Amino acid sequence: MTLGLDLERVSARYQAELQLFAECHPRSAELYQENLKHWLYGAPLHWMQQWPGLYPIMVADAQGATLTDVDGNNYVDFALGDTGAMFGHAQPAVAAAISHQVRHGSTLMLPTEDSLWVGKELVRRFGLPYWQVTTSATDANRFVLRLCRMISGREKILVFNCNYHGSVDESQVEFDAAGQMIPREGVHANGLKHDATTRLVEFNDLPALEAALAHGDIAAVLTEPFMTNVGMVPPADGFHAGLRELTRRYDVPLVIDETHTISCGPSGYSGEHGLEPDFFVLGKCIAGGIPTAVWGASQAMAERIWQVLPHFQPGQAINHFGFGGTLAGNALQMAAMRATFGEVMTAANYAHMTALAERLREGVQALIDKHRLPWHVTRIGARVEYLFMTHAPRNGGEAHHARHGLIEAYLHLYLLNRGVLLTPFHNMLLMCPAATAENVDLHNRLLDECLTQVTG
Repeated sequence: MTLGLDLERVSARYQAELQLFAECHPRSAELYQENLKHWLYGAPLHWMQQWPGLYPIMVADAQGATLTDVDGNNYVDFALGDTGAMFGHAQPAVAAAISHQVRHGSTLMLPTEDSLWVGKELVRRFGLPYWQVTTSATDANRFVLRLCRMISGREKILVFNCNYHGSVDESQVEFDAAGQMIPREGVHANGLKHDATTRLVEFNDLPALEAALAHGDIAAVLTEPFMTNVGMVPPADGFHAGLRELTRRYDVPLVIDETHTISCGPSGYSGEHGLEPDFFVLGKCIAGGIPTAVWGASQAMAERIWQVLPHFQPGQAINHFGFGGTLAGNALQMAAMRATFGEVMTAANYAHMTALAERLREGVQALIDKHRLPWHVTRIGARVEYLFMTHAPRNGGEAHHARHGLIEAYLHLYLLNRGVLLTPFHNMLLMCPAATAENVDLHNRLLDECLTQVTG
């Protein structure tokens, strides 16, 4: 028995599920073979290949909390585009706003009146006074880190082990078995000398954080407020207070990336818990699938930025400051954000999503108890994850070692074959406003059946 399961039975059942997958998805198989002729990994983005079946299912339609594939199979979608569709597929208010705006110009290199509403709403909702728009949270993080280097004169950033901040180069590191910082598994250094750009510590380790900051070479600390990408890692009591005190003591800007933790509520984890970041990053779900992210700056940080990069004056040479993007802040993004913030990211929708997530958490905990598994389940707002260890991990390294590829693949594929999608990269489920109690109960019933086959 490993992690409460018979691994020989898991392996055998996984092979049976692969056969069932092939039988249920013949048209997806045909189209995948065709895509292999055109796309480097058989799909427009190689991540799309990393689902548990033999090939990615080909989607024909997505509405609310459901997907339909080209073979006619229907799915309850708890992956929701790995957060990108957190408020549901084809959300009517957002779809209407996008449809309207696209007939009046999508990208203009000039602001529209929607920018007035969105700017005020970002200030009201998240507390920081100044904002900018990008096309991804990765870009938002990159741009903020560039600014932090410019205003501080320092070169290194500090991130936490097993972090997730998109494809920011400086963050693509991890600790090896000896505790040394190395490029993350599967990531090439690509010419970047991480020893010159990055310091790495474990989440929740305030002494290690202080020791790293004491070198005096840190331009910014970049973190999620609650780690979500390696198996959810909650902040320890006092961690955020200590993080904020130490960054202020050493005059290091604190950048909080809420791209996943916006599941906590309308103002994210920071709003729910009264955090005070210097910079705030948010992406993925805020524009109904239109590639969009935002970053915000405090008054103090804005003033420091203006000292280095003053407002443009007519007659001066144009300067892009080394960051930005022609499509950033475009009219289509603004229309989609206005609809999302105004009509979708509401307290009522979050209450519904959070209640369903708690129903799911309770159901999964009951199954862990029933099958006597050394697992735990964690909820953060509308997001739930179960992980193969008895308690919530204290840091990213601990969470990383609790992963098990075969078990995850079996669980995911069993559920997929019966019409339930989990986020492919881990055992994470996300609720959207269109989800129902029946959707949650279906997951719990199928998970029970799945575990029954491989326990005892």
